[in-house]
Amino acid sequence: MPESDSPFEATFKRMFRRHAAGVAIITVNYKDKPFGFTATSVASLSAQPPRFTFNMARSSSSWPAVANATHLGVHMLGLENQELADRFAKTQNRFEGDHWEEGPHGVPVLKNVAGWLIGEVQMRLSFENNAVVVVQVVDGEEGSDGVPLLYHDGAYSKPAPLDYQI
Repeated sequence: MPESDSPFEATFKRMFRRHAAGVAIITVNYKDKPFGFTATSVASLSAQPPRFTFNMARSSSSWPAVANATHLGVHMLGLENQELADRFAKTQNRFEGDHWEEGPHGVPVLKNVAGWLIGEVQMRLSFENNAVVVVQVVDGEEGSDGVPLLYHDGAYSKPAPLDYQI
C-alpha cells in the first residue's frame, strides 16, 4: 500500500514529533566540494569499536556525496548552535563563511560546536527512498560542554533537569 494510504501515517508523524532528538550536522567532501545537512537521526551503534548511524532520504541533495564518500563527519550541536542548525536545514549557502575548515580525511569540520567525529563509512543500507549509514569513528574532538540542542514538536528545545536524579 502506498505510504500516503497508511491509516497510521498521521499517528506516526504526531508520535515522532513528540519524541525529542538531539540535533547534529553531517558533513562530507565529495569531488572537492563540501556537503552537509542537519540530522536528528544520529545514534550510537557501539562503543567498541566506536560506531554511529544516521538515516537520510536518498532524494536529498547530499545523498550522492554520502553514497560515494569514504569518510564523513558528525557534529553534535549545543543550544548556541541553533542558527547553524537552521543554515544546514534550510539554506543552500551552507558553507559560505568562516564557520568551518577542512579536517581529517578532507571532511569539512564545523567550528564552535559541542564536538565532532570523523568516521569511515562501513555500510549503506538502502530501503525504498531511505538509507541507513553506519560509520566507524577514526578521529574526533570534544568542544564546548554546554546545553545540548534538541528538536521536539517541530521546534528547537533544550533539556530541563528533573528533581529526581539517578
